Amino acid sequence: MLTAYDYPTAAILDEAGIDIILVGDSLGMVILGYENTTEVTIEDMLHHVKAVSRGSKHSLIVADLPFLTYHTGKYEAVRNAGRLVQEGKANAVKLEGGTEVIKQTKAIINAGIPVMGHIGLTPQSINQLGGYYIQGKSEEKAKKLLEDAMALEEAGAFAIVLECIPTELAKLITEKVEIPTIGIGAGSDCDGQVLVTNDILNLYSNMVPKFVKQYANLQDEIIKAASNYIRDVKQKAFPSKEHVFHIKQDVIDSIYGGGKKS
Repeated sequence: MLTAYDYPTAAILDEAGIDIILVGDSLGMVILGYENTTEVTIEDMLHHVKAVSRGSKHSLIVADLPFLTYHTGKYEAVRNAGRLVQEGKANAVKLEGGTEVIKQTKAIINAGIPVMGHIGLTPQSINQLGGYYIQGKSEEKAKKLLEDAMALEEAGAFAIVLECIPTELAKLITEKVEIPTIGIGAGSDCDGQVLVTNDILNLYSNMVPKFVKQYANLQDEIIKAASNYIRDVKQKAFPSKEHVFHIKQDVIDSIYGGGKKS
């Protein structure tokens, strides 16, 4: 699973054969320049989910339910999940939390919408968690995460994202639940993995998380390309003969009456 927030990225990932495209609320920081994901609205999500759904023909599209679109109750949860599917053309939705969002999870599933769970480091709860820290390191918190995973499975979630938890705990959770686990900063024993596409491409990022492996360096390539373009324009090297169009000289002569522009 990789993220996409626009049509061309979705089309490229789809062609590459990615199983799942996540339209994550990470778009708030990656695309919109927000401070964190709590600023992302349902309208933000819809705008980007629509674009991604147009670009993907084969991949499963999962859309994040943003902050405060499901926390206030089952009705709001179903209504907003329904919008992401009906208007955005997503195939499923993802929401953060464990036992505390089970009622909403069941309600969304009962409405006919597949749900992916998300436990561990849940960015929408960043103010409560006190920062971007590894979760589940103590016995009490590790047990809570296992309980959360099992509760989400029982509620009907089809998969669970495990974010920033110890690899040993991720392995245990993966063994205990029948549904797939998808890790991000949770080790290789999960059933699948997810990363932010911009991170693996090094596409303008001020910080590279420890769990990210970069497969390309597009930031440097884009800077290089833009710099070369600027140089060529200033030096009149672009556009050159192969980049321009022509009309017959007599047309130009007729416009200027045979004279030149003063």
